Amino acid sequence: MTSADRLRYDQRPDDHTPRHTEDLPATPVRDRNIPATAWLEAPASLLQLGDDIGQSHDITYKRRIGPWLLWRAGPATGAEARYLAVRADDLACGHTFRLFADGTGGGVGPDGKEHTRFRAWKESLKAG
Repeated sequence: MTSADRLRYDQRPDDHTPRHTEDLPATPVRDRNIPATAWLEAPASLLQLGDDIGQSHDITYKRRIGPWLLWRAGPATGAEARYLAVRADDLACGHTFRLFADGTGGGVGPDGKEHTRFRAWKESLKAG
């Protein structure tokens, strides 16, 4: 994929092609959005991820980080969003990070620690 093929997250068309867990790509998808409803094994926790922040219809797949599948409810910037990392081999195991419109946030990672920086939370996913 060339840089010309990459679209801003809010300009990418939704690809509703049904997918199993093993079909979710390892790297970020830059030409389309994969909505949570396209994931055949999607746990209820994912499908309800944005309910309390008014983002229940905007839940999209981002990438794999180690054994984790990363999803986001809401926009990347400018409004509240919530991320959910679900273990690909144990869909009942998940961790969330809430990102506020002002850039602050928080969530517990798989390391059991509360993280206030999204990057640190993602690093805890890589570690375990």
